[in-house]
Amino acid sequence: MAMNRRALLQEAFAVAVAACKRAETIIAALPPRPEGRVLVIAAGKGAVPMAQAVEQHWPDATGLAVTRTGYGGPLTRIELVEASHPVPDAAGLAAAERCLALAESAEEGDLLLVLLSGGASALLAAPSPPLDLAAKQAVTRALVRSGASIGEINMVRRHLSRIKGGRLAAAAWPAQVVTLAVSDVVGDVPQDIGSGPTVGDESTVAQAQAVLARYGIADPGGWSESIKPDDPRLAESRFEVVVRPDDALDAAAAFLQAQGYEPVILDREAHGDAREVARRHAQAAILAHNRAQRCALLSGGELTVTVTGHGVGGPNQEYALELAGQIADHPGVAALAADTDGVDGNRDVAGAYVDGETGFALDEAGIDVEAVQAANDAGGALGQVGALFTPGPTLTNVNDLRIILVDP
Repeated sequence: MAMNRRALLQEAFAVAVAACKRAETIIAALPPRPEGRVLVIAAGKGAVPMAQAVEQHWPDATGLAVTRTGYGGPLTRIELVEASHPVPDAAGLAAAERCLALAESAEEGDLLLVLLSGGASALLAAPSPPLDLAAKQAVTRALVRSGASIGEINMVRRHLSRIKGGRLAAAAWPAQVVTLAVSDVVGDVPQDIGSGPTVGDESTVAQAQAVLARYGIADPGGWSESIKPDDPRLAESRFEVVVRPDDALDAAAAFLQAQGYEPVILDREAHGDAREVARRHAQAAILAHNRAQRCALLSGGELTVTVTGHGVGGPNQEYALELAGQIADHPGVAALAADTDGVDGNRDVAGAYVDGETGFALDEAGIDVEAVQAANDAGGALGQVGALFTPGPTLTNVNDLRIILVDP
């Protein structure tokens, strides 16, 4: 029965991901054909399917698609570049420079079509002088390990960049700029999707510096103010979120309902420490189990991990390990916690599957769970008992998806 539940959860994940990368969604949101050129900048883990949809509709569109290494795919006239994520690299730096140059080449009558998805912040690295790539990499690593929220991380990024925080749209003035975004952030905040390269930003350098101070991260210098919402260079810029994390949650819920489970959305925008949320969700699952309620408990959002040990964290893996301990006496409970992009933290692992037997398997393997948690090495422990979930590149990113099946 456990293997059947595992397969069911993985299929629900696949259904959720597929719902977030339909070509018709992008095509339906495209503006009327401009008189001039269609210049495309696609950036993020969903860059390729988004760019493919545009090529399907406008075969003469040209431009650049920048995606995470391993997330590439066939494109005709839009050039593909692969770069590092979550820590930027030289390929991302070069790609950002080319994107800025492409925007600057746009003329009145042209359309700069920006296709954003999760990961764009790291993939387009254009540090403000005198900040160099090495310093940008260092501050990114520190932020990722600090437990800072994505909103805090991206606020810092917007003020250490020459492309984020509205600067890409400003570079394209007076051309029309249309941004279609696949959201990977809680609340679908435009400034946080790809760090808002085409939208105005009201936050300030002082606020960004306060984020670093809050987490004890050294000030790297190289600060500059982002473009503000009332800047006239943004007058011809339009932004639309076309795919949301809710789309994944709702698709998974509908699929599981068809399999006979009552879908219950625990939290569409879960946030906070991964282990704390796991304990709260375990209580809900155990309560449903005790009530003999056959249901699927779903949650979205993005959890955090403060990495203090030698491991790499990974919020879905830390959530799953904590959950495994909480449900050890409940064989009718099984769960999958995974990031919809196929990458949890810094690892090419999406997350993990756990059920009522996982805790016992960890004990039999001689794994000291408390020591593992202190070391932030949940993935190492779960890997030893075959619990890791590795679907590979999904070519999208709409935040985390956690599903707990309860079979009385």
